[in-house]
Amino acid sequence: MELLMFSLVLLQGISPCFSFPNGAPTSACDDMVPRHTGVQPQPTPAPYTILTSSKTLQTGQPITVTITGTNYRGVLLEARSAASTSTNALGSWQLPPPDTKFLQCSGNKEGAITHANTNLKDDTTVFTWLPPNNTNTIYFMATVAQQRTVYWLNIRSGTLIKGGCECTTVN
Repeated sequence: MELLMFSLVLLQGISPCFSFPNGAPTSACDDMVPRHTGVQPQPTPAPYTILTSSKTLQTGQPITVTITGTNYRGVLLEARSAASTSTNALGSWQLPPPDTKFLQCSGNKEGAITHANTNLKDDTTVFTWLPPNNTNTIYFMATVAQQRTVYWLNIRSGTLIKGGCECTTVN
């Protein structure tokens, strides 16, 4: 009986080491792979889509980002350059919605968004992102977890391009 109690206490103390209920670790920023021990990503197409409020980027103009699909518990969301293979997180996220928080990625304190807990999130969870001044094309990349053992990698939005026109009018 004592051995059983000891084992239960030990397992309870170790279990948080095998998942991240309070958000993705910074070590996940580059490859976006959750550090859930012994779990592989789903091989099927993700039941999620990343929607954006605009297809164009304009300096100082926020973009709203929504992950649509079934409810989820975990998320890691970044903006990345479409013009390179860099895994650097670009721009900055604005005040995270409830049950989410900032994650420092690429030296940027507001470079990514992750879950703050395992409460259910849905498509009413809207994220707001501001583009950096020096980027012409970006896309949003996400990892979404329905639960600790069920997650999808490399969920990608369409590409957003720098908009606006620095034109002169000819009469």
